[in-house]
Amino acid sequence: MQFQIVDVDVPEVRVPAEAPADYVSRVAHEKAVAGLQQLSGTADAIVLGADTEVVLGEDVFGKPADAILAAEMLRRLGGRSHRVITVVWCVSRGRQECAISESVVEFAALSDASISRYIATGEPMGRAGAYAIQGRAAAFISRLSGSYTGVMGLPVYETAQLLQRFGIVV
Repeated sequence: MQFQIVDVDVPEVRVPAEAPADYVSRVAHEKAVAGLQQLSGTADAIVLGADTEVVLGEDVFGKPADAILAAEMLRRLGGRSHRVITVVWCVSRGRQECAISESVVEFAALSDASISRYIATGEPMGRAGAYAIQGRAAAFISRLSGSYTGVMGLPVYETAQLLQRFGIVV
């Protein structure tokens, strides 16, 4: 079996009143479908598309556009629990299925100095919720309930189960 990465450009914009889990699922599905369309000449193509978002209450924290927004997100997350929702869609010609991973992450209280030091590393940029659990932000996490790899952005267990349902042995 041959694997390849397909780069797609899908807008990650939440529509008004869209539930956080519905938004994450829609974006992941749109990524998978866009990838499948790019592989239109490959009849047996199977495409994975995934999206991960940090959710505090009903607020969805996407990727911060700048350091100011990253600091704002981290201040709001500090000392609180939030959800991380990752949805993976597997699509082929004639079949579509998804797997959902929802984790709860609790952050320790964060000082302005620790937030500033973290932002200076550049790690928060391009990350949902302005943090990477697999990086320096691991020091912020006092408790995790759920999937570590789901918080990273691709829940390995759920993805493996999904692929197996498509006949791909992992």
